[in-house]
Amino acid sequence: MCGNNFLSLFYCSKSSDTAVQRFDKSLEEFYALCDQLELCLRLAYECLSQSIDSAKHSPNLVPTATKPDTVQTESLSYTQYLSMIKSQISCAKDIHNALLECSKKIAGKGQPQGIL
Repeated sequence: MCGNNFLSLFYCSKSSDTAVQRFDKSLEEFYALCDQLELCLRLAYECLSQSIDSAKHSPNLVPTATKPDTVQTESLSYTQYLSMIKSQISCAKDIHNALLECSKKIAGKGQPQGIL
């Protein structure tokens, strides 16, 4: 296809340049799609982990008002569910306060005045 004269070499190099540019663009699009796929997989993994943790820490279901006939024996009543949620919130507050105290001690705010 590419002969020995100057014009054919010019057109041949021009077409190879466009082929290289097209390849670079396709490769860039491929890597962008790979990045998007990686983000989607990470999100799916986080959702699955959250679902597993949710099932582990709150295995009993609260029956919905729309389906009262499907009440299971291990499901919680609404008041039981509320007390469980209140205890979880209390535990989260305790953890938050403990972390806050530790960070203050690390920052040096909790040191006694007499020590230099």
